[in-house]
Amino acid sequence: MRVRVDVAADVPVVPWEEVHGPARGTLYGLLSEVEPELARSLHDGGWGGHPLRPVGMTSPLFRGAPVRAGVFTTSQDGSLWFGSPVPEIASALVRGLAARSEIRWGSARLSIRGVELEQADQVGEEREDGLVELSSVTPVVVKREGRYLLPGDEHYVERLRHNLAHKADVLGLPAPRGVWVVDAGPRRRFTVRGAPRIGARVRVALEADRRFVAAVRCWGLGLDTVQGFGWVR
Repeated sequence: MRVRVDVAADVPVVPWEEVHGPARGTLYGLLSEVEPELARSLHDGGWGGHPLRPVGMTSPLFRGAPVRAGVFTTSQDGSLWFGSPVPEIASALVRGLAARSEIRWGSARLSIRGVELEQADQVGEEREDGLVELSSVTPVVVKREGRYLLPGDEHYVERLRHNLAHKADVLGLPAPRGVWVVDAGPRRRFTVRGAPRIGARVRVALEADRRFVAAVRCWGLGLDTVQGFGWVR
């Protein structure tokens, strides 16, 4: 299940270090308010004996925000997305959001204007060749041996495929049979709790079980999905 939360910001700009920095705390805060044991076990040990955490979200996305060099501007027409392919986690997120009138995002207060659910059985854009395309709205983070990789780098597709196969294993679903990068955006760099996160938005084609494609739309592509990276359009 995916959840869109419509928000309005009370400040005109968000500092760059706060674009993704508050994401993890916001997510676990929502879970802790309704399912503290679930939040604790997910944070400390992952899910189902795996270190991965099957949950994703975005940083705030603002429509109509004025363009200003060097700053992340906001508007009264923003949104946050949350999701998980695991019903227990998704249900806790929905209940946590239902109890909120606002979300504190670093130095900004985001007033909640509405919440809308999207069921998980939707998949990406299907192509004539039978493949499914997914586009990310936040940068996808991929690493190998401690180094961030970008689309076009050696080993990028290999590591992205490995991450997807690991997610399929966590969910008990077949791993994708093929993964291709169709298009990519520019390099983006953010700071999260003092450490860099480097990635790029991507459009990928998957040859995969439809159940897994739907699950990835609720979880995200690549690493650090609990920090707002890799969310799928």
